Amino acid sequence: MLRIGIIGTGGIANAHIQGYLAFPDDCEIVALADVAPGKAAQKAEEFGLSAIGYDDPARMIAEAGVDLVSIATPPSTHAALAIAALDAGVNVLVEKPMAPSLEECEAMLAAQERSGKLLSVVAQNRFRDDLATLKEVIDSGLLGSISHVRVDSAWWRGLPYYDLWWRGTWEKEGGGCTLNHAIHHIDLLLWLLGSPTEVTAMLANAQHENSEVEDLSVAVFRYERGLAQLTSSVVHHGEEQEIVIQGRDARVSQPWSVKADTADPAGFPTRTGDAALVASIEQIAAAHEPLKHRGHEGQIGDVLGAIRDGREPVADGRAGRDAIEIVTAIYKSGIEREFVSLPLTASDPYYHAGRLVANAPHFFEKTASLVEAAS
Repeated sequence: MLRIGIIGTGGIANAHIQGYLAFPDDCEIVALADVAPGKAAQKAEEFGLSAIGYDDPARMIAEAGVDLVSIATPPSTHAALAIAALDAGVNVLVEKPMAPSLEECEAMLAAQERSGKLLSVVAQNRFRDDLATLKEVIDSGLLGSISHVRVDSAWWRGLPYYDLWWRGTWEKEGGGCTLNHAIHHIDLLLWLLGSPTEVTAMLANAQHENSEVEDLSVAVFRYERGLAQLTSSVVHHGEEQEIVIQGRDARVSQPWSVKADTADPAGFPTRTGDAALVASIEQIAAAHEPLKHRGHEGQIGDVLGAIRDGREPVADGRAGRDAIEIVTAIYKSGIEREFVSLPLTASDPYYHAGRLVANAPHFFEKTASLVEAAS
């Protein structure tokens, strides 16, 4: 029975608590911590947990005897907390984004290496049936070589969203929608297709006059022969998110759709297309075995299993670091107005903590700084 601690008891902590509660034979939540006095104890009471509430995360790590800790705090705190836990011999599941800089991500990976413990970064969308099906189709090779990918990480947030004290600042939030919303789709892009070789991007703040950071970015990635484009947004009404993958032989997307054109003698598409190929792709989708646990619950189940079996988790620290590399390249390209080649190395100024904060534009200044989000 693994002893679980959770650091940070804001809204996202609920998903972690519910995830652990789905595995009562494997783990028990024994401690919660939050720097806001009394907040951890209040969260334990809310869920009916017999867990100890701590006002000091370091004290929880030192005293609670936990085997695994979830870190669900603002991004600027992730590295220090994860390193402290790992160095204390505790496995770590850290919320996305892993950390605001590659330098901090590498420090977390170094702590994981020297501790021999597990480090996983939340990537709960890998644990969705529709996206798992998409990966199965891509891995089948039926699409042929990939020509173009369009990813719409489309979200909508009103002005009050950025009133919370740490949101909307380069220093505390680490960035805007590219880092904190599109990180989900960036992880999926890397999971589905691997890393691009080059990035170019533009940043904007289109609708949030109470935030320093971008609320919209558009990036283009170069792969071996094809291109991918990513829209990161908190200004899209309806939040209609989509991933469309165009291969040489067929196109597949989430929400689910399959098309496969064939050419007439002049090279134009025929009316019928390749019905047999469409049927083969649909067969892969139909054969997908539904996941028993999804989202945070699915990832927590994987982490618990990885600790038990002594294996790497599905979404490990390296995957979390690679997603931050893409975010860093987008920010560097948008700020410096240049094409950015990958991979980024320690010689790149944007690799280091503080460089983004120093160079990033303040589109606007924050006009409110609430301790708690409005309910």
